[in-house]
Amino acid sequence: MTTACILSAFLAAGLTLASTQSTPPVTPAAAASPATPAAATPAAATSADNDAAAKHAKRTACLKDARAKKLVGAQRTAFVKQCVASP
Repeated sequence: MTTACILSAFLAAGLTLASTQSTPPVTPAAAASPATPAAATPAAATSADNDAAAKHAKRTACLKDARAKKLVGAQRTAFVKQCVASP
């Protein structure tokens, strides 16, 4: 049996298993719970998203600088690590 056949068999089994599982019913008490914690979550998520975007932009800039300096291997890794850690 080829790797592709094995992979497709596992995928088919997983899809079949996932389609047979049902979600538990929502109780009226859970639906009527206050939305205060949920309201606080989007603000925290937005802050986390902004932090992640800033870190990604900084890392991208550091990688671009490393490429411009034609650094490779351990030198590139050290440069990027030091660059990302700097304020």
